Amino acid sequence: MPNKHTNEWTTDIILIDIINFSKLKVASQLEIINFLTLSYKKMIKKMLKNSNMQLSNLILGYISTGDGFYCILNPKLKGYGTILGLSFNYFSEHIGKKFSYFEGLRIAIHTGEIYEFIDILGHKNYIGDGLNDCARYLEIKDYTISTIMVSNIAYDNLKIFLDKNQKFNTLLLKSEFKYSSPYIFHDKHGSKKEGRLVWLRKAGIITPPDINFNSML
Repeated sequence: MPNKHTNEWTTDIILIDIINFSKLKVASQLEIINFLTLSYKKMIKKMLKNSNMQLSNLILGYISTGDGFYCILNPKLKGYGTILGLSFNYFSEHIGKKFSYFEGLRIAIHTGEIYEFIDILGHKNYIGDGLNDCARYLEIKDYTISTIMVSNIAYDNLKIFLDKNQKFNTLLLKSEFKYSSPYIFHDKHGSKKEGRLVWLRKAGIITPPDINFNSML
């Protein structure tokens, strides 16, 4: 729920990280980040067309990290972040076929607090513990490329979303949605983290629900 006085939002945050991006030559870095950005842009346009919504209705913010990006969802779509992350992960195999040096993506999903501010260029930007906590979920040592890491709170919001949108529950069942037993680990700061690895045996793109976006509430 947003706090209108502080521009505070609690929503799903998706972090995409290109494995060993910093070890690539600059030309390869530019090539892969351009391809990844264009591929996701095409995917999102297709999703928006099928769901009859504007880009600003789906994504609240986009923040580059250098070797990937954060994607911050509209709070009204809380719970859908895990599904969007699985859709993003679908492209990993296609990228690997095109670029031999590509080692895969790591993707984390977390539901947390972010704060909106206007940067020096007059653009909306975001900071907050939600972003930092999301990054911590990529520190798990047993991470598998074909999966995504979902924090406990994001997983709980996924279940709430599926209860409200039974069609998506059916779609995940058809795609053979799987999840691991709970993981408990400590991040580099010593903080305890809990989450699950999730994946689809039949990967693909699952478009967001067509809902009323007259407000962010």
